[in-house]
Amino acid sequence: MSDPAQSWGGPLAGLRVVDLTRVLAGPLAAQFLGDLGAEIIKIEPPGKGDETRGFAPFIGGESHYFLGLNRGKRSLVLDLRKPEGADILRRLVTTADVLIENFRPGVMDRLGLGAEALMALNPRLIYCAISGFGLTGPLRDKPSFDIVTQALTGVLSVNGERGRPPVKLGLPIGDMSGGIFGAIAILSALHERTTTGRGRLIDVSLYDGTMSLLGYLSQLAFLTGQDPTPMGSAHPSVVPYDGFPASDGTIIIACLADGFWPKLCKALGCPEMGRDPRYATMALRREHRAEIEPRIAAITATRTVAEWQRLLEEHDVPHAPVLGVNAALSHPHATAREMLVEVDHPAAGPLRMLGRPIKFPGERQAPLEPPPMFGQHTVEVLRRELGLTEEQVETLRGLGVIHGPPA
Repeated sequence: MSDPAQSWGGPLAGLRVVDLTRVLAGPLAAQFLGDLGAEIIKIEPPGKGDETRGFAPFIGGESHYFLGLNRGKRSLVLDLRKPEGADILRRLVTTADVLIENFRPGVMDRLGLGAEALMALNPRLIYCAISGFGLTGPLRDKPSFDIVTQALTGVLSVNGERGRPPVKLGLPIGDMSGGIFGAIAILSALHERTTTGRGRLIDVSLYDGTMSLLGYLSQLAFLTGQDPTPMGSAHPSVVPYDGFPASDGTIIIACLADGFWPKLCKALGCPEMGRDPRYATMALRREHRAEIEPRIAAITATRTVAEWQRLLEEHDVPHAPVLGVNAALSHPHATAREMLVEVDHPAAGPLRMLGRPIKFPGERQAPLEPPPMFGQHTVEVLRRELGLTEEQVETLRGLGVIHGPPA
């Protein structure tokens, strides 16, 4: 690890974010901001806190799920349903730059803590509401989870093997879209605030975010009037672009441009196929997909994945083995890119985590901090940020407003 005293805080250093979110989309958005240097105060309800703290398996009593989405945050356990808890949030908001919440629309308003009320206290506050279906529309009040969002946006319908029922993507892309677009929206509002001096309400929905990821598939549907269908790992427009069988696994081959086709054919040991006028262009190869793909598969099945990696590398053909998560995490490139870090967690001990996905050449950012234990920073935040006395903290504890280690 580098010396924090010699490290750069990040482009968002000095920014304060109040994170009221749970599960995935909101915590991911806040974590992205924390990766960039923002201070994240995660407010959790008494009892069990963020629901993901109960998701097995555990290490040192801490959930793998929670650990993966909350690095570098401070945990404050606060009951917003109690007047004293709501008042503490209002006080925190007066010095905050951003508030993120992912309750169903209307919940924060019913607590007297909605965007209008909090932005009246701090006109510079950027209030980001992340929900399943957004603040408007006929589905506004419908509960949603990732698989529901994937199903309703058409994303689930295009994932799976040809001729078989579609399946959910392995990654929770619906929830993750909320985290990604939430962070982008907050950064854009922060930029706007430098000019206007005022904050803004942001409405981010998993529905909108997931649908926007349809990308070219939406245009394909508009153009043809037909629904795109599952194609496994194949591409509707590009041939060959798929996983092919090796003698001991699967090798991915991706010839997105015509120039790769003759190179691939040489690597496969059939240069004549690369010269065949029937396959000279992408359009022609797409037309002859049913001939080309089985022919390639018959050849790739004769060698191991490692052998194909060597041959395809020699011929400059885009390719990859299909790595499991552990193999991917231990790849030399992941190490070189500092995508794996180790932190010391007070309960889990030495903890391996993903590193920051964004790099700033020429700067050495401060080391990542571990995810917080439940209520770990409650007293610290109340004493240091709000100036409460030890007696006031203990009074709040006695009322059930807060939870955390002794003052």
